[in-house]
Amino acid sequence: MAVSIDKCLSVAASLLILTLIFDLISADVAPGSEDAPHRRFEYKYSFKGPHLAQSDGTIPFWVHTGNAIPSADQIRITPSLRSQKGSVWTKNIAMFENWEAEVTFRVSGRGRVGADGLAIWYTSGQGLDGPVFGASDSWNGLGIFFDSFDNDGKKNNPAVLIVGNNGKLVYDHPNDGSTQALGTCLRDFRNKPYPVRAKITYYHKSLTVMINNGFTPDKDDYEFCAKVENMNIPKQGYFGISAATGGLADDHDVLSFLTFRLTDPGQQPPPPEVEIPKEEKDKYQEEFENFQQELDKKKEEFQKEHPDVQVEDIYESVNDREIRQVFEGQNRIHLEIKQLHRQLGMILDEQRRYVSVVTDEIAKRGTQGQPGQVPTHELDGIVTTQQEVLKNLNEIRHTISESMRQVGSAHNQGNAAGTYETVQHFNDIKEHIHIVKRDLDHLIQRNGGPGEKAKCPEIPPFPSCLSTIHFIIFIAVQTVLFIGYIMYRSQQEAAAKKFF
Repeated sequence: MAVSIDKCLSVAASLLILTLIFDLISADVAPGSEDAPHRRFEYKYSFKGPHLAQSDGTIPFWVHTGNAIPSADQIRITPSLRSQKGSVWTKNIAMFENWEAEVTFRVSGRGRVGADGLAIWYTSGQGLDGPVFGASDSWNGLGIFFDSFDNDGKKNNPAVLIVGNNGKLVYDHPNDGSTQALGTCLRDFRNKPYPVRAKITYYHKSLTVMINNGFTPDKDDYEFCAKVENMNIPKQGYFGISAATGGLADDHDVLSFLTFRLTDPGQQPPPPEVEIPKEEKDKYQEEFENFQQELDKKKEEFQKEHPDVQVEDIYESVNDREIRQVFEGQNRIHLEIKQLHRQLGMILDEQRRYVSVVTDEIAKRGTQGQPGQVPTHELDGIVTTQQEVLKNLNEIRHTISESMRQVGSAHNQGNAAGTYETVQHFNDIKEHIHIVKRDLDHLIQRNGGPGEKAKCPEIPPFPSCLSTIHFIIFIAVQTVLFIGYIMYRSQQEAAAKKFF
């Protein structure tokens, strides 16, 4: 019973995720265009992670066969092993004439050439197993093939082919379906940095295939592949994806399959589907009540075994998370202000040394009475300016201290209103520092003579932290580690080659 409840909850979570996807995607469909058809997301014919596969390995509203492996965020139709084939198909038959499907997939392999390929289907029946890219032959409907292997040797692969069938044709494998293709384009979809996307639109008996090659993260970077006019396909059918490998192998992973019903602009949108039957509602309600009772029982048992632990305090609520994020941000601001306060203290000490040097120079020149010396009023002006700089620096330091006090107060009270004032203080501090820098440059220029450079107080030499012997030992250790890593990597690659 617990497994069935987990399954129901996982299905509900998947439906909620698909509904949110529809809200995001429907806003991107030709806003304001009068000729664009109305799109309605069909969750029963779609899948997308996360929480794609349920606890029992099934996919909501889809069935998988063969070597297909569902996971939380994708479906691996076939792994990169020889002679594998798999497929996924919708359980419900689609009863709408015009539709659009957006498929995101990734085909990757270690070899320069891959095989065999991947296919997207819309057929009157589920082709669960067969020789055509893992699905049955002589299908009635539409197949869009992403063919990786060049069977006819014409060097025209990887390619995308549109092949229609009325249930009587056998797929022409030796010629890569070129004799039956209604439309085709050459696209290399293997080993791309980003997932490849295909947009397939069937509207008013016109089929259009757009491809995103996966070179950029832009999801809307589609380019035209092929278009088929006056194409008749079944009015009702199943959507499916299949893949197969042969002597060569690739990983065929499908990340999402999103289906939309298309209706003409200005027409009344199709009515929503009928509600869940009362029998199923009662069944789900009964399972939910049983699950709730079992959960309450387990909570009571846990509380008896751990009386000091509060179950409600184990998980963080939304408000607690927001408050924690605010406090963490204020702590970072507080640390930055403290660092700036220390740096400003160092600047003040340096400025005091400059003032003492200038004062000593004035006293020395006054006692020696050298000719051509700087006039006394200019030296007095320098000293006055230095004192003003010190005064400004003290004001800046006071401002930073006030900022630290306000940030600390906001942190203790849990109030985020001090953040804006802190930013204002940062701007004031930056402005004061620019003024101080400009004044210091001006003082240095005035203090130095025409032919002499400004002399700063000599800084005692720093002791060397690294001797020659330590450096040689460090280089030797690094060399040994590097050689060991190269040998380990060579052994791993040799083992991998033996496996394949």
